[in-house]
Amino acid sequence: MTKITEQASNYRHLENMTVKELTENINKEDKLVALAIEKALPRLNTLIETIIAKIETGGRLFYVGAGSGGRLSVLDSIELPTTFGIPRGQFNVVLAGGLEHLIEAPEEKEDDIDAAWNELQDHSVSTADIVVGISASGTTPFVLSALKECRKAGITTGCIVSNPDSPIAGQADIPVEVITGPEFISGSTRMKCGSAQKMIFDMISTTCMVRLGHVYDNQMVNVKLINDKITDRAVKMLMNNSGIKDYDVAKELLLESGSVKKALDKYPHRNTL
Repeated sequence: MTKITEQASNYRHLENMTVKELTENINKEDKLVALAIEKALPRLNTLIETIIAKIETGGRLFYVGAGSGGRLSVLDSIELPTTFGIPRGQFNVVLAGGLEHLIEAPEEKEDDIDAAWNELQDHSVSTADIVVGISASGTTPFVLSALKECRKAGITTGCIVSNPDSPIAGQADIPVEVITGPEFISGSTRMKCGSAQKMIFDMISTTCMVRLGHVYDNQMVNVKLINDKITDRAVKMLMNNSGIKDYDVAKELLLESGSVKKALDKYPHRNTL
């Protein structure tokens, strides 16, 4: 395989560039990310459709990752129970070094070939679930070994990688290869690869939540009422969709129900969700 992610930057002598030159050149490279994702959309769509199908039948999604990509998957998944009201444990992350060491970045754990599969077994992973490996290089041992074991166990797998024809893609039933090219700083995959991964996680989670019924129109109708800002937003959502004119009446109904969607189900003159 060709490790495009490790190729030398297209830019030389960065230390001699002005702030203006640095930011313009970084921005120029960042513009390539969305185009690279566009090329991978057909395979990404297949991955998302498979995730939805697994969840609809009671399964779960497990991201397995290390480094920047693994940490980004954590940041995406931890927001979903609050934003969309899904049960905890539906979207999961197995992170090299453990979630408890998220901010320490123990990169040496990327080489542990047993830890990811052991943790998946601790979660009782099964053929009802889907496991998606995250690796910019497509070679991370922590991720690769997990997908190999999943394949032996008949568990559906996917991956998100940034090099073509990688070992991890070879072990994935649904490989998504997003080739973003050499980084602005040679080998610094927290940059374009990381940006691509973040955008893809957003696509996966948002599309899944819409298709699984957690969004009405363009609104988060299952958002958890965890603070005043979100509660106020939810009250206004309820008023806009129910025809209730009185803020206090809408708020009382919302708090009694626990979510906009449940409140609309109770309100006799609601718009149909």
